[in-house]
Amino acid sequence: MGLAIKIKMLLAAREMTLQDLANQITPKTSVQNISQKLKRDNFSEKELQAIAKACNATFEANFILNDTGKEI
Repeated sequence: MGLAIKIKMLLAAREMTLQDLANQITPKTSVQNISQKLKRDNFSEKELQAIAKACNATFEANFILNDTGKEI
């Protein structure tokens, strides 16, 4: 599942619109910018952290080594 779908699910769970998200994100951004990034599924980790903060959530990104199960 792509991050764009997860962001849409997060917005639905928080009953937020793209406009609400754009108003909450720091630094400020436009609805058009968020919409284009959702279409391209192209977000930086910093942007994902900002989205999580705006939605009162936590974003975790990590790698897990398949042979040892160690998280990095």
